[in-house]
Amino acid sequence: MLHIDITKQLSDFELQISFSVENSILVLFGPSGCGKTTTLRCIAGLEKPDAGIISKGGQKLYASETKEFIPPSRRRVGFMFQDYALFPHMNVHKNVWYGVQKADQKAQDLYKKLLRLLKIEHLTERFTDKLSGGERQRVALARALMAEPEILLLDEPLSALDNDTRLELQEELKKMQQIWNIPFVLVTHDPREARAVGNKVLFLERGRQVTEPANWECQCPPRLQAVN
Repeated sequence: MLHIDITKQLSDFELQISFSVENSILVLFGPSGCGKTTTLRCIAGLEKPDAGIISKGGQKLYASETKEFIPPSRRRVGFMFQDYALFPHMNVHKNVWYGVQKADQKAQDLYKKLLRLLKIEHLTERFTDKLSGGERQRVALARALMAEPEILLLDEPLSALDNDTRLELQEELKKMQQIWNIPFVLVTHDPREARAVGNKVLFLERGRQVTEPANWECQCPPRLQAVN
């Protein structure tokens, strides 16, 4: 389980956020600039909160009271950035293997499994500037999972894709979460994407958790509930 209960002063408001998520997809939903990406960066250890606690399976990743802070490289937290952050001078094979510490048989088997599940076996020698948006997304997801994370963070991973590709990859994300069975925390400001992907949705507005927006019901079915 991932648990977070933190505050952090941003440029024009204070982020105050608290939630827990087990092996499912939690969506952070809200307008641009409301603190969604900052929350992901704090979980990953790329930014430090001002106060509070972040824990993973009982292990404290950050705790202000005891001055604990686990660096990003030791958190086993995968991060898919909005622009995918792939290396243009590397082919798909090298991008997926980037950051893997040990190329043993287990890693080789995982690599083959990811290529098969994400349908990118035929792309291994291709450079990333020759890939479509959907192909880049799959490669970025493969690289993130290749590190065997215990949590996966996704910052608007589908925002740059056309509608047909987005719908296809929403299903891919749900399938991969079920296979890996770890917490996925996904950021979006698209209500249709939140509806399609999230098991639970947390609504944010200027750094605060809020109840369902008034127009949420007309855009999303009632099966999704806000996280309190």
